[in-house]
Amino acid sequence: MVLKILMVDDHPSMIEGYKIILSYNALGYEIETTAAHNCESAYEIITNKAKSNFFDLIFLDYSLPPFEEKNINSGEDLAMLVKKHMPNSKIAILTSHTEALLLYNILRNIEPAGLLVKSDFSAEELLTAFDMIVNGETYHSMTVKQCLKELLSKKVYLDNFNRQIITLLAQGIKTKNLPNHLNLSISSIEKRKVQIKDYFCIEKGTDEDIIREAKKLGLI
Repeated sequence: MVLKILMVDDHPSMIEGYKIILSYNALGYEIETTAAHNCESAYEIITNKAKSNFFDLIFLDYSLPPFEEKNINSGEDLAMLVKKHMPNSKIAILTSHTEALLLYNILRNIEPAGLLVKSDFSAEELLTAFDMIVNGETYHSMTVKQCLKELLSKKVYLDNFNRQIITLLAQGIKTKNLPNHLNLSISSIEKRKVQIKDYFCIEKGTDEDIIREAKKLGLI
């Protein structure tokens, strides 16, 4: 049986490596692959309505050369396109990022069938992930599991808005401008920053102190 896979990675050698590894899958699938190396070429494939462009499984690298014209800047943006244009395709996101907030947001926003940190997995683990995903299960590599467990234990403090506040501060957004990015008043944001500082054990600290502590914990 043939399994059609779209592989999106800006390193062609990585795609070739994935193809070779998956050719040894234990399920006996013949792997038919299509490659894309940036957001633009992936966009053209994903939004093409031709039946020949249906894929059973889509591997997306998270960090990719952007397609600025369509505001497609990452594998996460491409995943949203896949969910719209190819809702039956299974998505696996592979990334070199290990930041807990980024990984958690991918899981929450995309709910991929697989999320793997590249430094985690060997050829054998990629095959295990492939088998589970094809069989309708979900696969998270070890770093993802650890980040998820850590963040869930901090859920009261690191809810969706607090995570966004930390992320935006790390991007250089000033507190006075945060209401432009969040559906919160400046007073609500200040109260949440107090919560965040309490969690990080920061007394009378600045935004830079929040960013520093978040980095220490591997959140950003």
